[in-house]
Formats: sequence, C-alpha cells, structure tokens
Amino acid sequence: MQKYGFDSAKYLQIQSERIKERIAKFGDKLYLEFGGKLFDDHHASRVLPGFQPDSKLQMLMQLGDSLEIVIVISAVDIEKNKVRADLGITYDMDVLRLREEFVGRGFLVSSVVITHYNGQSSADAYRSRLERMGIKVYYHHTIEGYPNNVALIDSEEGFGKNDYIETTRPLVVVTAPGPGSGKMAVCLSQLYQENRRGVKAGYAKFETFPVWNLPLKHPVNVAYEAATADLNDVNMIDPFHLEAYGQTAVNYNRDIEIFPVLNALFEGIYGENPYKSPTDMGVNMIGFCLSDEEVCIQAAKDEIIRRYYAALNRLAEGDCNDNEVNKIALLMKQLKITTDDRRCTVAARERKERSGQPSAAIELSDGTLISAETSSLLGPSAALILNATKHLAGIDHSVKLISQSVIEPIQRTKVSFLHGHNPRLHTDEVLVALSILSRIDDNCARALEKLPELKGCQVHSTVMLSEVDRKIFNKLGVELTCDPVKKKG
Repeated sequence: MQKYGFDSAKYLQIQSERIKERIAKFGDKLYLEFGGKLFDDHHASRVLPGFQPDSKLQMLMQLGDSLEIVIVISAVDIEKNKVRADLGITYDMDVLRLREEFVGRGFLVSSVVITHYNGQSSADAYRSRLERMGIKVYYHHTIEGYPNNVALIDSEEGFGKNDYIETTRPLVVVTAPGPGSGKMAVCLSQLYQENRRGVKAGYAKFETFPVWNLPLKHPVNVAYEAATADLNDVNMIDPFHLEAYGQTAVNYNRDIEIFPVLNALFEGIYGENPYKSPTDMGVNMIGFCLSDEEVCIQAAKDEIIRRYYAALNRLAEGDCNDNEVNKIALLMKQLKITTDDRRCTVAARERKERSGQPSAAIELSDGTLISAETSSLLGPSAALILNATKHLAGIDHSVKLISQSVIEPIQRTKVSFLHGHNPRLHTDEVLVALSILSRIDDNCARALEKLPELKGCQVHSTVMLSEVDRKIFNKLGVELTCDPVKKKG
C-alpha cells in the first residue's frame, strides 16, 4: 500500500478558513493571485503523498458561491503560440480547457483578461473568438517600466488605462495557464480601479511552494527549486519577515525582489501597505498539514531525482542548456542523494548489464522490483507492463500472456503496411492485444485488472522512450525516468 504523508482533509478545512479570514480583513473584496496549477497539480501530489492533484480546487469548493474566477493570458504568449510543456497545448487553448473544467465543477468564470496588450492582431482575433463564445474579455496594457516605474504605474496613464474588470463576488481568484501571464499586475490594477470607485479591496497570494514554515533546505522546498530550475528560482529566507517579526520564513527570490515595489504601489493606492513582508501576503497552510514528514522527505528526494532525469532528457533533445542540469545536480549534492537512491534505476541498469539490451524496471507499491528487456517482439516498456501485471495477478512468469502468433501479424502490419521501422510492440499495442485476449483468456483478464495498481509506482528505462510509451505511463499514473540515451531503430 502507498504510504501517505499529507492530511488532505485537514488541508481542505484550514486552508478555506484561512482565505475566509483574509477576505474579512479587507472588507468588500479580495483578489487572490493563484500561483501554480489550480488542478492537475501533480508536482504537489508527488512530493506530498496524500495531496490530490485537484486538492486546491476541492478547497475552493468549500467557499461555495462566494468566489468567482478570472483567467489571465498574456498577449505575448498568444502571439508566440506558447505551449504548456506538460500538456502539449498552447496557452490560448489551455484557457478554454481551464474554463471548461472550472465551469464543470460549478464555479463562476466571470471573464478572461488579455495582459501585455499592445495592439497585437493575434490578441484581437483571440478576443473576438472568445466573445463569440459569450465570454467577457478585457485588455490590460503594457506599462513602460513595469514594475519599477511606480509613479507611472500608479496613475491614470498606468493602471488607469486598463479595462476595469467587472466582478460580483467577495473572492476573486486570478489564475493563468502558466507563469509570466501577468496575474499579479491584474490584481494590483484592480485594487487601483476599485479604490477609485470607493470599494475596499485587498490582495493576497496563494503559492503552494516553497512552504514558508518548513526549513529552507527541507527536501520539499528543495524539490520546488528543482522543479523551477529552468526559471532559476531560488528559495530564500524572507528578510522583511525576519526584520518585522524576528521569525524565519521561506519565500523565493522573485517575490522578495519585487516586495519594495509592491510596498510603494500599496502606499500609492491606500496610503499604507497592509503587509510587512512577502510572506505576509501569502495564505498557504500546506506546511501545517504534513501527517508523516519522513514520507514527504523521501517523496521529495525521489522527485528531485526525477527532475534531474527530465532535465538530462531535455538536454539530450537540445531543449535546454546544461545550466538546468547542473543546478539540479548541485541540489542533489546538497541533500547527499544520487540516482542510485532510485531503486528502479539500479534494477534497470543491472538488467541491461546482464542482457546487453535496453531494459526497464518498476518498483511496485510494496517495494517489489520487476524488470524487463527488449526482445525481438516487445520493447522494454511493453514487456515491463506484462511482467508487472503478471506478478500482481499471481501468474507464473513463464506464462506468455500474448503469444508470438498474435504478436507477429501486428508486427507485419506495422512494418509492411504502415511502413514503420520498429517492429516491436509499444505499450499501447500490447494493452490493446491484452484487452482483446481478455475475452477468451482468464490470465489476460486477470492481468488487465491489475493495471490500476501501477498508479504511483516508479519506473526507469535505460533508453529514452517513444512519445507513445511516455503517454501510456503517464495515463497509468506511473512516475517515469529515463537515461538520456536515444533508442536505436
């Protein structure tokens, strides 16, 4: 059974209460900038076992009809067709996906804000498209010298030029497809606009990581640095919080660097800043919900290693430079961990040494290690899934779930009719064959029923896998790493 280190029920309760307290502090309205992902937050669920990918969305559901959601997208990202790497879709498409998901959960999505607008025709076309769908759209303009030119920003020629976003509920959650979309600027612009209208509005920030009340070098916080190595985020002790309260709190460099600017903006809008530090602005209660810290520490170390392999793979594909790899390697050194701490990695490499073939290994939830190698019929991933499900179903290893007579016609179709170069079956093809055979073979049916038990298991491959195999493992909920070696053939 998977071990849990995070109390999700406690989180749902105390996090929603914390947000209610912050709304009450400001009076009429609170603009809550939501960093990270509102749902499908798989990083959080990996480093905090027990945290569900949609825990934050479930938490907001506790607040009922008191909230509405505003989605922000940058005109620059629209123009560049920026893609969400984890989903493979553009930001403009992700806005529609997010909206559909939120509405499906019963939330009011009141509008979309296009930021960094400077007359881009692609942004105009996108606005027209959304408006044809009945979605309210607002423009927020590029402000020269943002965020340092406070005098201009806090004026009619700065925030005053932006469209005023019409909202009706006391809590406005501001979210976006990804970083750099302009969420904070939207919140601050609304504070300026609301203040001109005599509305008492406040601002708060929800960032899951780093966890402010865990130590700076706690593996959970180090895992956040590894996850944002491409952005070069750095966890730091919040000096403003330390000075104001004599209390150590962890924040990250961008929030700390921009706090003096925010302080000046708040003073310009309200005459004073209600916050004494970047940590004060936050409402995150995750650090109070760890039920088994050792489980979270181990999960965070596993995640750092996983991020290291992901960076190595991107480097091999030419999608990043070695700075990202070196940064994560340094974080691993600080925590005194290596890739050998990932048991499935060691098992896969040992199998490769014995067989001389590309290999893969999985660590099941009970700690059992299963491995497989490339054969003339199957790739290592496909063979591994068969070996793992046979083990879980109590089927003897010598039993062939899919016979050679079934596999060979599929290979012939792939090579002769579809002009493929690799005759070996991928994971999706094996699962389709297994599904068909399950109608006539009890062993196949039993093995197929064990697929859900692979969720959360760790897998390592000694070669980089095809996109098909990666997607199948992702759909199964398996945590995959690969050596940065391109598969031949």
